[in-house]
Amino acid sequence: MNHYLIELYTPNTAWKTLSFDERKDYLNHIATAMNKLTDTGVKALTLTALNTQIDQSSDHQFLAIWSFPDQQTCDALLAGIKASGWYDYFDHVNAAGATHDFNTHLDALIHI
Repeated sequence: MNHYLIELYTPNTAWKTLSFDERKDYLNHIATAMNKLTDTGVKALTLTALNTQIDQSSDHQFLAIWSFPDQQTCDALLAGIKASGWYDYFDHVNAAGATHDFNTHLDALIHI
């Protein structure tokens, strides 16, 4: 069963005060760490600027959608994100869950 993580994030003041070279060095470190995780089944489905022109859009600036073979792999990415200091530089929201079909989802809504 596939698992997914959606991240919504916006650079904060701490990020904006870093120099260009500090940002570049930090993101190069992130890229190196991510290369190691791809061997575990982590897949970036998209990393993009958010389209804020849609109805009910989030105020965040960026979106990332990840796919994983299991919850443990998702947890490993989340631990890596936290350990990297990412949350110090970005106002961030996570949402995660497993694959379910439409009818299973509707059933869950009915039974709340």
